[in-house]
Amino acid sequence: MGAAEGRVSLMRWLVTGAGGMLGRDLRTVLAEAGETDVVAATRADLDVTDQSAVRAAVAGADVVLNTAAWTDVDGAETAEEAATAVNGHAVHTLAAAAGKHLIHLSTDYVFAGDATAPYPEDAVPAPVNAYGRSKAIGEQAVLAAGGYVVRTAWLYGAHGPNFVRTMLRLAAERDTLDVVDDQQGPPTWSYALARQLVDLAGAARDGRAAPGAYHGTAAGSTTWYGLARAVFEEAGLDPDRVRPTTSATFRRPAPRPSYSVLGHAAWSRSGVDPLPDWRSMLTSAMPTLS
Repeated sequence: MGAAEGRVSLMRWLVTGAGGMLGRDLRTVLAEAGETDVVAATRADLDVTDQSAVRAAVAGADVVLNTAAWTDVDGAETAEEAATAVNGHAVHTLAAAAGKHLIHLSTDYVFAGDATAPYPEDAVPAPVNAYGRSKAIGEQAVLAAGGYVVRTAWLYGAHGPNFVRTMLRLAAERDTLDVVDDQQGPPTWSYALARQLVDLAGAARDGRAAPGAYHGTAAGSTTWYGLARAVFEEAGLDPDRVRPTTSATFRRPAPRPSYSVLGHAAWSRSGVDPLPDWRSMLTSAMPTLS
């Protein structure tokens, strides 16, 4: 990874899941910050279910950013044991090895999605599907080890498949799109989240950010339908080509939370800025997504 000439790395970093959407953005952000001592481990580089390999990889790292995960939400319904091996048991190994040096990415899916106000960081998990249960197990291990859990939701970015890029692709293929309008959440740009995570690592090093749960999501919320319309508007397309529908139209093996809005109170105690409003974030992100 490149860095600004003459800049000395302040910390030794390990990024797991470095080939994924967020992992790739973390690599970019760390390079932009002038960090040179970075091990970016893709799935091919590090099998997080291999305990000895994990312990060896973590040794000597000042910060471990864990973005490795089983992310096939529907697939987890019939392969919960495999999903839990990655999202739960492997995270336990990471937490035991890294302790307070671990920043672990989790999800809104640890909650039931039946709230009417943003979930605070200390809300009790109550997942409604296998993926959420597997992620909740990982969270418990990290918090017990004194590490950091950062829950995110509705993530999109320049790398890999995601809702925003799918809308842009379908806009070129179809005259109209039917999009779910009964799920509420905070569309969150992965690059902005990556910057926040690096800031959190610095705050943790300096003793400003206490271990525990944080919510790395945009401010505000919308529905998938509202997000799709915003994407069309940003792309200079007619948003009325997007039509609202219900979740019942697109039945999936795993139930989805209908409300994924998360609170951000913990950031005020850390000195790290919360993420901006989802709509302004989308405007900033769009040039990187096409």
